[in-house]
Amino acid sequence: MGELLLVRHGETEWSRDGRHTSRTDLPLTEHGRGQARALRPLLAARRRALTLVSPLARAQETARLAGLDDARTEPALHEWEYGGYEGITTADIRRTRPGWQLWTDGVVPGPPGHPGESPEQVGERADRVLARIGPLLGPDGGEGDVVLVAHSHFLRVLTARRLGLPPAAGALFRLETGTLSRLGTEHGRPVMLAWNVGSE
Repeated sequence: MGELLLVRHGETEWSRDGRHTSRTDLPLTEHGRGQARALRPLLAARRRALTLVSPLARAQETARLAGLDDARTEPALHEWEYGGYEGITTADIRRTRPGWQLWTDGVVPGPPGHPGESPEQVGERADRVLARIGPLLGPDGGEGDVVLVAHSHFLRVLTARRLGLPPAAGALFRLETGTLSRLGTEHGRPVMLAWNVGSE
């Protein structure tokens, strides 16, 4: 039975500065490229049944530098759509919404075509990904690991859903840039095996 391996993309200027980054397609910083390269030996030792990557450039570049040349683009791995909070830090948002939390308070609508997503909507997207890869992670999968290369908030929601928790429970799983995390099973139940493994 394979494990579910979660790779958060390497550092970008906005992730370094704490700015919410969804649709803005930023490249990795030089530090982020180094983080991605440092994942290569961790992933090379694993047998992979399937590798899926977000369509955004920062995830694609991370996959390439980490040696995941077999990665297939999966649009559902896109980061949480932050609507009107794109490019804004939590501190900036709290100047007008004291105590604001993404996980419970959501976002405000952005420009046309970018209304933002609620935790539940991101959870539904994560559930679709989990349903797709589920057969590979079951007792009859056995062909290797499933690797997902994506983004912090989306992977945190997906982790919560894999562990049987509501989407907002993703708040419990801080996820650093350029790291590898592993979800497996114990007695048939999904469990966390490792979190934020990386070069730092």
